[in-house]
Amino acid sequence: MNWLFDHWLDVLGWGGSALLVYSLLQARVLRFRTLNLIGSVVLLVFNAIIGVWPMVGMNAVLGAINVWFIVQLVRERHDDTAFEVVRVGIADEFLGYVLRKHHDDISRFQPDFELETSAVEHAFVVLKADETVGVVLLRADGDIARIQLDYVTPKYRDFSPGEFVFRRSGVLRDLGFRHVLTPPNMVGAYYSHVGFRSNGREFVLDL
Repeated sequence: MNWLFDHWLDVLGWGGSALLVYSLLQARVLRFRTLNLIGSVVLLVFNAIIGVWPMVGMNAVLGAINVWFIVQLVRERHDDTAFEVVRVGIADEFLGYVLRKHHDDISRFQPDFELETSAVEHAFVVLKADETVGVVLLRADGDIARIQLDYVTPKYRDFSPGEFVFRRSGVLRDLGFRHVLTPPNMVGAYYSHVGFRSNGREFVLDL
């Protein structure tokens, strides 16, 4: 039985180490913290079993740090003060830079989007402090704001910063919009989680 115990102990140690390394490859900040926490807990258990107490202490501290960051990140997910919505011009150079920099990633989620052919009339950049976390581009159709692009940078993909344009900032109501309509071909749409309803092909939000 000792060989079986030793075998599973090796699996536990190597598995925890692999998970810790894998967490460092994550671009998404919440996923990184979650995987790093799990890896730290696994290695804490492994080192406690074999009696390497300095490593137990280190992994306990790492786990506590990750828990603190995860709590802060989850708390900010829907916090009005965490994100800022800035309206920019369609020809704004910074907007153009962001769209060019993330062009390939944007195409993964909205393969039909091209700025030149989208008749965009309103553009918003979502910021966290001085960091760009998202872009929302809209076209007016009477009192309906039709989403042409709702993009979140990889680091913040576990969040929904577009929510602050649609529901929290009041900016669309100030522009005279009463409804928001999503494009039909978006991949991985999150809208049902922030108050939109499905009409079969798109999601609709009444402002």
